[in-house]
Amino acid sequence: MATLDKLKTSHKNEHQSREAVIIRTSIVGILANVFLAAFKAIIGLISNSIAVVLDAVNNLSDAVSSVITIVGTKLAGREPDRKHPFGHGRIEYITAIIISVIILYAGITSLIESVKKIIHPEEPDYSYIALIIIAVAVVVKIILGRYMKTVGRRVNSDSLVNSGEDATLDSVISASTLVAALIFMFSGLSLEAYLGAVISLVIIKSGIDMLRETLSRLLGEKADAELSGKIKKTVMEFPNVMGAYDLIVHNYGPDTFQASIHIEVPDDLSVSQVDDLCRNITNEVYKQHNIILTAVGIYSSNRNDEKVNQIEKELKERFLSHEYVNQVHGFYLDKETGIIRLDAVISFDAPDRSELMATLYKEAKELYPEYDYYIIQDLEFSEE
Repeated sequence: MATLDKLKTSHKNEHQSREAVIIRTSIVGILANVFLAAFKAIIGLISNSIAVVLDAVNNLSDAVSSVITIVGTKLAGREPDRKHPFGHGRIEYITAIIISVIILYAGITSLIESVKKIIHPEEPDYSYIALIIIAVAVVVKIILGRYMKTVGRRVNSDSLVNSGEDATLDSVISASTLVAALIFMFSGLSLEAYLGAVISLVIIKSGIDMLRETLSRLLGEKADAELSGKIKKTVMEFPNVMGAYDLIVHNYGPDTFQASIHIEVPDDLSVSQVDDLCRNITNEVYKQHNIILTAVGIYSSNRNDEKVNQIEKELKERFLSHEYVNQVHGFYLDKETGIIRLDAVISFDAPDRSELMATLYKEAKELYPEYDYYIIQDLEFSEE
């Protein structure tokens, strides 16, 4: 297990490096927003523009999002303890949810104010100084948003991505205000309130989408097809592994995964050989994918028997002829007890999984009535 310990130390160093990147990027966000807030506040007070002063306050709230990201990242990076043996990585999802709620709140507030202006229109009063401020804010926010989202995706940080999305949405709002101001100055037509309402709806939708996506990860999603395929490919490269099934991946935060898997091996392997195989698989999966296999289940196989192979083939063909049976695996015929064991993966789309399982049992009995059956219902824990 010394090899595994070295790997864990290496991945711990990588995690600390990731944490440093997130904090550094968030500090850039804080400095940029504080700069904009101070710039707007000074110009707003000099020009006696309440709109510009309020926009400065909005930039301070954006800086708070970056502070939340830093705090969440530091808390998430704490070592596992007695009460939380799987670590604190999911705190990052909680901070991403908080930022999503802030964005959602900003969108709702903006929509309310826009609707008020539509119902009770006021003639805007734009100054060239205010327009210059807005233009500067648009450029800064576009650059900041792109930077934070790029880094966030690279280090797999929902909080950074959401903060970057917030900055991008702010740039869209400022740009729409700039366009509305230019239209009014050249045509006398005021569209600010209507543009504000449309942009507010876009912000609300973005906030809901970000909230839904983060909550889904917090609830627990099945591993995607690419990750599942890579893990199973690694496992299948070991000698004596005849199949890899039932991969379940648990997400305890960005880049913090634990998993379990079943492997199919010849039934003539000794316990010592199986133990050695499982340990080697665990080390290799952690080395290549940074995922800890907490359990490696065993399916025994006696495919060296012609009759067993024929029975397995016929039962699989019959089961897979059903629309909602996605896979059949773990087949074993125990000649001493006369029991056939196998697992059937049933789709979540099946109208009645229990009824389908009863049908499979009935059909198996019709094909080979001389055997008893132990059929396990499996679900789609990972993409196949």
